[in-house]
This record gives sequence, C-alpha cells and structure tokens, in this order.
Amino acid sequence: MNYLTREKLVIIGAAGMIGSNMAQTAAMMRLTPNLCLYDPFAQGLEGVAEEIRHCAFEGLNLTFTTDIAEALKDARFIVSSGGAPRKEGMTREDLLAGNAKIAAALGDNIKKYCPDVKHVVIIFNPADVTGLVTLVHSGLKPSQVTTLAALDTTRLQSELAKYFGVLQSEVTGCRTYGGHGEQMAVFASTAKVKDTALTDLIGTDRLPREEWEALCQRVIKGGANIIKLRGRSSFQSPAYVSIEMIASAMGGTPFTKPVGCYICNEEYKNVMMAYETVLDKEGVHTKEVKGLAEEKANLDKSYKHLVEMRDTLIKMEILPPVEEWHKINPNL
Repeated sequence: MNYLTREKLVIIGAAGMIGSNMAQTAAMMRLTPNLCLYDPFAQGLEGVAEEIRHCAFEGLNLTFTTDIAEALKDARFIVSSGGAPRKEGMTREDLLAGNAKIAAALGDNIKKYCPDVKHVVIIFNPADVTGLVTLVHSGLKPSQVTTLAALDTTRLQSELAKYFGVLQSEVTGCRTYGGHGEQMAVFASTAKVKDTALTDLIGTDRLPREEWEALCQRVIKGGANIIKLRGRSSFQSPAYVSIEMIASAMGGTPFTKPVGCYICNEEYKNVMMAYETVLDKEGVHTKEVKGLAEEKANLDKSYKHLVEMRDTLIKMEILPPVEEWHKINPNL
C-alpha cells in the first residue's frame, strides 16, 4: 500500500475529540499503516478504535492501549493532545500547573521508552509551556519538538478572508508569533489579500484601523469563540493542523506556517514560542522574523509573558532552573 512511511505514529489522548480526529486524519492522509492510539480512558479509547476500524482504511494496522510503555515502544513519531481541555471562561494559562505536570511525565516517558523518536508535536495548552516542559524532560534535540502555534496563523487568514469576502487561499503570508494565547503578536506586514499588501489596506476605507484592531482580537480569542459557539474547546482545526505538521516531519511536504519551537538566540532565550520556521523530515528550522518596529515590540511583550510562565514552573519545581536544564537534557 502507498503510505508516506511505515514507521510507528502514536496519538496520545486518543479518546478525546482532538485525539480521535487526529487518528482519523492520519489514517485518511495515509501517513503510516502503523498507527497506535493511547489514552488512560479505556472505554473511550476502545470506542475510538472501533470507529476507526469501521472506516475500513485499507492496509491500516491500528493498535490501541492504556499502557504508556506499550504505546511508546518503537515509536518514531508522536502527537499529544493528552492534557485537560480549556472550558468556557478559562484562558490557556489557567491550565498551566496541571498540564505542565502531564507534559513532564510525557517527557520522562519518552526518554525512558522511546529515546529514538524522531519528532513530537505537543498541542495541549498552554502549548508553549507544555512543549517546553516536554522538551526539557525528554532529552530530545530542540529540532525534534514543536507545538501547535500555526493554528493562530490560520485563524488570522480566516478572519481576513471573511472580512474581505475572498477565498481563504487568496489571503497569503499570514503570520502570528510569540505565545499561543492572549499575548500573541499578530503581524500585518507579511500578509497580502489577493496580492495587495495588508499594510496598504489598514487605515483605509477598506479596512479602518479600528476594524483591524477588532479583527486582531477575534484572532487572539479564536479558541474562546469556538468554546462559546460549540460549548467545548476546538478539536477539528487543532487535529488537522497538528497532523499536517507531523506529516511534514514524516517526510511529506514541508510545513511553512510558524510553529512553536525552542528559541535561544540573541533576542529570545530558553522559551518555546511561535517563530518563523520550516518543519520537514530533518526537524524544525528557524528563520529570521521580519516585521515593523511596533510588531517586534509586541513580540517582545509576548516573549516576556512566556518567560514569566516558564519561571512560574521553575518556582513550582516542575522545571529546574534554566542553568540546570543540561543536566536533564544534554541537548540544551
């Protein structure tokens, strides 16, 4: 059968709505015949496995287990939605302590059971922090762990397409950087609407500045709006985008929207955040972030917020002090 690879892909949190959608999407995209589903909720997990079997994907070797050691054995790729979901009225940061502990356990289990894993995508909130905790505890290289920041970029593209009444594919160059949350930095200088620079539209009759600012808020609160509309946290879009990401790591078309990754350069140090990136079978590669002075200032603010969350976890002893990270992970 024609699959992208035959290496094992593990979906963690597979009994949930995001996880089950990830499993079906991975099967539909024919990433690998060796798909393993993990979740501690046995009944729900079996239900998802049964539904996937009822789809009758040709050649699919679907397995499922509540044993993390069994799930991670021989894993080469992992996508994890295995944290608590956000509920109405909550910010992503409200999930900080509990989901960070889950991320630490995941990182420890990766180091113990599948140190040869090639790539891990973390999508449970606050993803910048849970991704960072997973990276530190796993012992993996920074190029091997990414987070779902690209969802913010697709939300910006969507809002612009709706506003101008064009196809979403006709809005190009959308970029959001920094944190995946209320403090994200929305960039206008890189985007175009049907080949017209967005910066040439902002402040005109076509897009008054107050309308642009309101649009940015809709992007920033895109996840909260889904909760309001559907009564639950979004699941279809994070599932699809995360599987697009892991497909690139598995050898598919490179993923060029900004993803969350470990950043340690002259400007930003020891955080996981959305950056200009390319994700391919060699891992994630960073590129220079270009933007207006005001946009870069917003990115600086977002970075400072991420540092505060990181330092909170250090105080909680979920993460060791930064200068001691290399004792757990020699790659940092």
